[in-house]
Amino acid sequence: HKCIRKFNYLLFSRVFNFNKFKLMSKNYRNCSKTYRTPRRPFEKERLDSELKLIGEYGLKNKREVWRVQLILSKIRSSARLLLTLPQTDSRRQIQGKSLIQKLEKYGILNESENTLNHVLSLRVQDFLERRLQTIVFKHGLARSIHHARILILQRHISVNSDLVNIPSFLVKIQSQKKISYFCKSPFGGGTPGRVRRKTIGKN
Repeated sequence: HKCIRKFNYLLFSRVFNFNKFKLMSKNYRNCSKTYRTPRRPFEKERLDSELKLIGEYGLKNKREVWRVQLILSKIRSSARLLLTLPQTDSRRQIQGKSLIQKLEKYGILNESENTLNHVLSLRVQDFLERRLQTIVFKHGLARSIHHARILILQRHISVNSDLVNIPSFLVKIQSQKKISYFCKSPFGGGTPGRVRRKTIGKN
């Protein structure tokens, strides 16, 4: 019986070529876009406002503005949906409270602004103010907003003693006072950099 089974398997594998029909493993990666392009690409007022935001907050490109706009639109749409429900509804109470608490945790909303109507009045600038790049500049660790981006990308900045090299990292209220130079960075008392070592060697 074993010989017959083996023969049948070899026969069918040659005829149908089972290698072509191998099951592929599932891909669980989320490939959805993190930003949404504007509907009117050449609107002057929007172009001017985006350029102003890029210059003020030291952003790399307009994609970073569009990414924040998409996050804000999703938060607003969820707040609008919750406002359509009655105040006694359990879904509105639970989800609305968790949404407001999360925004308060990141410093986007103040403790006094604890209603869903305040969520609808949020702006893009409220999110950009909580970026690590903006806070590093405002804390005086960098000479300019663009210098702050370079320091973060070159691994000189830490949050809660953990290295962070993402300029768009949203800082929580609890972590705001714990932003400093990384311990292994030359600015934080670590070993000097490559150029500094060369100058020391020459002297």
